[in-house]
Amino acid sequence: MPEVRDLERTVLIGLVTRDETEDRVAEYLDELALLVDTAGGTVVHRFLQKLDIPDPRTYVGKGKLDEIAGYAEEHRIDLVVFDDELNPHQMRNISRAIRSKILDRNNLILDIFARRARTAHAKTQVELAQYQYLLPRLAGMWTHLERQRGGIGLRGPGEREIETDRRIVKDKIALLKDKLEKIDRQKRTQRQSRGKMVRVALVGYTNTGKSTLMNLIAKSNILAENKLFATLDTTVRKVVVGNLAFLLSDTVGFLRKLPHSLIESFKSTLDEVREADLLLHVVDISHPDFEDQIAVVGQTLADIHANGKPTLMVFNKIDIYGHNPEEPGFTGIAAEQRPELEELTRSWMARVNRTCLFISATRKKNIDQLRDALYQEVRRIHIQRYPYNDFLF
Repeated sequence: MPEVRDLERTVLIGLVTRDETEDRVAEYLDELALLVDTAGGTVVHRFLQKLDIPDPRTYVGKGKLDEIAGYAEEHRIDLVVFDDELNPHQMRNISRAIRSKILDRNNLILDIFARRARTAHAKTQVELAQYQYLLPRLAGMWTHLERQRGGIGLRGPGEREIETDRRIVKDKIALLKDKLEKIDRQKRTQRQSRGKMVRVALVGYTNTGKSTLMNLIAKSNILAENKLFATLDTTVRKVVVGNLAFLLSDTVGFLRKLPHSLIESFKSTLDEVREADLLLHVVDISHPDFEDQIAVVGQTLADIHANGKPTLMVFNKIDIYGHNPEEPGFTGIAAEQRPELEELTRSWMARVNRTCLFISATRKKNIDQLRDALYQEVRRIHIQRYPYNDFLF
């Protein structure tokens, strides 16, 4: 079996439709490039096409598909990633035209989750989502995959031709669901055994600094990387602020266009969010599109029936807010493009009509303010729950 190069040469494909602007699609492709980087690839080119709606046969038009195929062959492209989910018919037709490996955004995210999964719970959740994604795409898929040997998008079920039979895949899905239900029952028992302590959950878009903040508040040692989806498994720690103890959990980050099968598979992990008494919504204020990320998190919380909870908005990464875009590794908002931080603070406090905190978890800026606000919120919830124990405070 030939070795796969360390970094797979990748091109990205985006579509500007009547429902999406070119600027918005460019932002989607920026995020897709980060996903490719997280998965172990390097983006060498991007293709954009304007169509009213995706071509039902090949997603892009025939001329654009031929252009992509020619470029992929000439530049020895390993991987072509489409920014939307491809249906089985589109995947089959595209694979006939392009000799490189073909993935859509959903498959790429599933691959990253497969790479990041560490515990039996996370691995089972990811494997279930992979098989659910695979099931409607079995027809004609393996002739395409016979050309590929390992690499991005081919972890887990994609490598085993024995699983190509539809009945076997359905049986595997049923077994995984049973296994997941057993793990979920154990998790529910664990949550019940924690007693009546107030529960606080960190939520937010992926890569906003939730794990770094968790380590800071809980004095723990959770993996915190500048990568998408560094955290998959929910981590729960007991935290004491002042004389008040509560439980703090860190959960998987949210993302635009997150595959439905992943949301379904990870619902048990997100029970920590649903059952929380208070949410800490962590926002990367340095990101140019942070308001849209806030909206994505809000919609995802609504999808899992966890919206409407008491929430502290925590705007993180103020240390890189407004840095020079010419600096190496810059990902924030340039100074001339942003309002003053004080102005932003006032506007957001007025907008959400509650406390907003502006911090830097890496630089430990304004962390005492966060702890004070967290203490007051947890204390308020505790007093509401145990009105006769307020003498403890």
